[in-house]
Amino acid sequence: MKVQAPAHTAQDRLTSYFWSGESIRSRSVSGAVLSGTLDVPPPPARLVADWQRDTAQRLALAPGDVEALPLARARMRWPDYRRCVQAVSDWTGALGLPAMLASCDVALMACRGAKYHHDGAQYGAAAFCNLFLGEDRGQDLHFPGTGHRIPLVRGTAVIFDTGQPHGVIARGSGGFGAGDFPADRDCMQVFLTWELPVEDAHVACALRIAFDIDPSTALRLEEEQVWRNGALASVCPDSGRWRQAAG
Repeated sequence: MKVQAPAHTAQDRLTSYFWSGESIRSRSVSGAVLSGTLDVPPPPARLVADWQRDTAQRLALAPGDVEALPLARARMRWPDYRRCVQAVSDWTGALGLPAMLASCDVALMACRGAKYHHDGAQYGAAAFCNLFLGEDRGQDLHFPGTGHRIPLVRGTAVIFDTGQPHGVIARGSGGFGAGDFPADRDCMQVFLTWELPVEDAHVACALRIAFDIDPSTALRLEEEQVWRNGALASVCPDSGRWRQAAG
């Protein structure tokens, strides 16, 4: 297991404004990335074939997009699903996050690479815990704001703040390029993802998140947002760099 510490700079003072009950609350955006490689079996070949058909036909998955696959249907054809969940549960327990997964929302996702983005405008109250299920296809999970690059192989497990920009890019590249994920090559990544509540004391401690760092701004907002250096910002999908939000 690796716990990679944040590489903070004065230029990247990030604040997440997220729903806490009926009100917006502020918090820091963690630069910590927790990662490990777990011993999980490969999904059955017929299930992988289902996923490939779904991404090609139903989702028409384009390079850079991240879309949901039907988890309930997959579980019926996935004898080792519980084993995969147990491996993640054991890992999170070793990180000091006991009995987390059973009470957290879980989804099955697919991508052919992923453009740089953050998820703080929808999931600001959560950290993501991802388990990647495919073989090594020469791709990395990249966090440009912190410099972390995590090779994606079967069993790669990662916990990170939803407000931290991230993308799935070709290994050795400096950014996202659609040409790195051609239709005639198997570039698909499938992963399970859990939403861990950041207000849980164990999650906040593991990611070193501070709360109520800007309560005055939080009081006047009506939706979840991520700000950089005191202003709303967006992420360049190709480079992962922060840029001032339009308007």
